[in-house]
Amino acid sequence: MTERLSNAFTKPHPALVTFITAGDGDTAANLDALVAGGADVIELGMPFTDPMADGPAIQAANIRSLGGGTTTAEVLRIASEFRQRHPDVPLVLMGYANPMIRRGPEWFADAARQAGVDGVICVDIPPEEDDALGPALRDAGIAPIRLATPTTDARRLPQVLEGSGGFLYYVSVAGITGKQQAAQASIQEAVERLKAATDLPVAVGFGVRTPEQAAAIAKVADGVVVGSALVELVGKHGTNAPPMLRELTAALAGAIRAARQPHAGASPAG
Repeated sequence: MTERLSNAFTKPHPALVTFITAGDGDTAANLDALVAGGADVIELGMPFTDPMADGPAIQAANIRSLGGGTTTAEVLRIASEFRQRHPDVPLVLMGYANPMIRRGPEWFADAARQAGVDGVICVDIPPEEDDALGPALRDAGIAPIRLATPTTDARRLPQVLEGSGGFLYYVSVAGITGKQQAAQASIQEAVERLKAATDLPVAVGFGVRTPEQAAAIAKVADGVVVGSALVELVGKHGTNAPPMLRELTAALAGAIRAARQPHAGASPAG
């Protein structure tokens, strides 16, 4: 299953990684809109009562989703039906440990495998506690996708990378999602440092909201992650959000794909 993830990062342009929360609005239609807009990888958020790394937009989406009765079984059903509709688009579940391990890591990993999930990001299981979920995911052929942050130093980075797969998610700011964006120079420096330490693709997220911001990051990273801006559209428009999601995704994808193209009228090298 991780072949879908590796294929997403071997295209002739950086990958657009998009995020929405399961159970918020018409999730199936929202996912289809992201695919139609040109998303290369989709992260599907598993709603949780205490999403400590998420800003107001995703916190509100979690509340809406849980208020509507979304369960882990429902998230897996959404994933399974997505896989049937989109056999080639990588799908990553993103969330917190409790819903993933409460029935045992092997149960969750097997259920995710059966649903066609390619990777899992568990925000609150640190690399030092990999045995809580990592072995079960790897045994099921699912990539445990790790997070690196501005505070991940050279001493700790090897531990973050050990046993990780799919791609490395660089959280470009210390804090919660959706509230601020790091300076471009600091992002470039961090990506260069991370790529010197791993062959995994490096995708940058947190605070990326506009096509212009996405294009700037695409010039230095292997992927760009956009979440809160999309989740806000669902919060604002509810079940009418899919056309807006498709429009923003298409704008982001277009900007990313143009980011490394030569400018029109530029002289050929040499």
